[in-house]
Amino acid sequence: MSAFDTPTVSDAERAELEITLASSMELVQLGLGTMIDIRQGFEIEMKGAIPGTVHIPLFEVKKLLGDKLTENEQEVLDTGTPSDIDIKGLITTINRLHNARDHLLLITCNSGRRSLYAASLLRSLGYPKALSVAGGFQAWKKLQTSA
Repeated sequence: MSAFDTPTVSDAERAELEITLASSMELVQLGLGTMIDIRQGFEIEMKGAIPGTVHIPLFEVKKLLGDKLTENEQEVLDTGTPSDIDIKGLITTINRLHNARDHLLLITCNSGRRSLYAASLLRSLGYPKALSVAGGFQAWKKLQTSA
């Protein structure tokens, strides 16, 4: 079991929640969406970030919302440096992007697995414009090296 295991998403839910990297980048370029990177801070430090993304670490969000972290998630959370995010900051940021700017919330992680969970979580919290970017940072990095 990996430190980044998340609940599985059905194929039907995946089809509803997922967007391609190319489409998400076009939406950002058109000013219709914002990419939100949910990786932990140390992952971004080690691997890099997609320019222009907003960083909101998933495991810290789960903890803020009172969701129980798995032992592996807690270990990963404890390994990194805590961010300064609090529940008010989280809701303010999401509301500003989703409601005030009427943006799609384009969730990205390393490979696209955690972002599916995060998009589903945001939708359950009343943010219907949350989508998971297929392939995540790995897909973006591959695109950069092939360009």
